[in-house]
Amino acid sequence: MPQIYYDKDADLNAIKNKTIAILGYGIQGRGQALNLRDSGLNVIVGQREGGPNYDQAVKDGFKPVDAATAAKQADIIQILTQDHVQAELYKKSIKKYMKKGKSLVFSHGFNIHFGFIKPADDIDVWMIAPKGPGSLVRRQFEEGKGVPCLVAIHQDASGHALKDALAYAKGLGGTRAGVFQTTFKEETETDLFGEQTVLCGGTSTLIKAGFETLVEAGYAPEMAYFECMHELKLIVDLIYEGGLTGMRKRVSDTAEYGDYTRGKRIINDRTRKEMKKILKEIQSGKFAREWIRENKKGRPNFNKMRTEDETHTVEKVGKELRAMMTWMRKG
Repeated sequence: MPQIYYDKDADLNAIKNKTIAILGYGIQGRGQALNLRDSGLNVIVGQREGGPNYDQAVKDGFKPVDAATAAKQADIIQILTQDHVQAELYKKSIKKYMKKGKSLVFSHGFNIHFGFIKPADDIDVWMIAPKGPGSLVRRQFEEGKGVPCLVAIHQDASGHALKDALAYAKGLGGTRAGVFQTTFKEETETDLFGEQTVLCGGTSTLIKAGFETLVEAGYAPEMAYFECMHELKLIVDLIYEGGLTGMRKRVSDTAEYGDYTRGKRIINDRTRKEMKKILKEIQSGKFAREWIRENKKGRPNFNKMRTEDETHTVEKVGKELRAMMTWMRKG
């Protein structure tokens, strides 16, 4: 079990007199910036002018500046832009302002772990990674609760990097739920693995395969959609609330028996072998280099795959069915 920190282990005073720059006012950036400000900390936002994120920051009462200005003014610089742009942003707008005594902060270790960003030795480099989207981080904070976070220290030049990191986590509300100690390596590699094999890649491909199997067998696409995509949320919610055991106790015995006897025929030794291969590609940096290279080339493969999947039959059918479900409509 890793070390877990709570409210009693963190002191906001550690960073009370420091200026925190949140670079990138997307969903995660907004959640973190608002929580830190509401915790009484001094927050500035680095967000380029033009676009909805800039407008949202202004609406929320911030006065956004460019990344270079934010980095120059701040003591703690939290980079919350997308992974593939962080290295270039750091090189162009942040690096020259990272003087001794400052902290470079992340919520995902991708660029540090794989060496795309190589900070100077005289600054602190740490991570506070909420285990939830920024909207949830914000909502839980407003309700007096918190989202669990991960903390990792890459460089402790000051000798108080962990103290500062925990204070930052407390400002987010994370210490209310628990802050788990990890490393940049562990967070990055497990995060990428989970996304690729289970949460995104594994799940989306399984949904499409199930849908296609039923449709090819002559079943109505609408029935296939309900069984292979729509009801997935019901199962995931049960797992989220009570684990696999809790889920199995709340589905039919027929479903539970099918789970035990057929699940392993889908996720079999061949699948596990491929998972290990994917993990090795992550650990070696092969995937990271591939992703950065894809972006430098203008995302030809990414854009092609995105277009193909957006026009998949399951998406067309799903859009029509969701339009009928009035309770799903926003507002």
